[in-house]
Amino acid sequence: MRYEKGHRAQTRKRVLDVASARFRAQGIEATGVAGLMADAGLTHGGFYAHFKSKDDLVREAITEAHARSRETWTKEVQAAKERGEDGLEVVVRRYLRTAHRDRPEAGCSIAALAQEVARNDLKTRDVMAHAADEIVAIIASELPSSLSEEKARETAYAIFGLLIGTLQLARVTTDKALSESILQSGQDAALRLARPCT
Repeated sequence: MRYEKGHRAQTRKRVLDVASARFRAQGIEATGVAGLMADAGLTHGGFYAHFKSKDDLVREAITEAHARSRETWTKEVQAAKERGEDGLEVVVRRYLRTAHRDRPEAGCSIAALAQEVARNDLKTRDVMAHAADEIVAIIASELPSSLSEEKARETAYAIFGLLIGTLQLARVTTDKALSESILQSGQDAALRLARPCT
């Protein structure tokens, strides 16, 4: 059977989209290749036409999810600045919101998968570490210009770590009111770290 030009790339993208969402929602280990391929409307046998292994798929799915996150962060910071708002405050409040807490499949792959990836191979860990570096660079660019480059990077890592940890705590908390309070506290703490003198 002949397929039109671009079919292979579209199929691969469909698998990556499904895998990216499933990994973030259910975890890497809990997501089987056969079920994932079925969700993408493909057979299990077709998997190896696109990926060498599940680890290969995991790395590409993390990269795909991160590319979307990075683009969203960049656009939101820019849009906030154009409105005369604080770009970092906008992304902090967006990151620690109820919708992000409740929809891990559409959110930050680092917050959803860091614990699993930390036990994975070095190549996969490097992919996620690179993704974290890029988000940290966006945060650092929005910190006060009075900070040295090194201090801005350290502070940005602290802020991003706080965001990730806060989101994870809010997700595991079954008391919805407490979970909302955790999100709000995390926003306040992250912004205090970002603007210690305001």
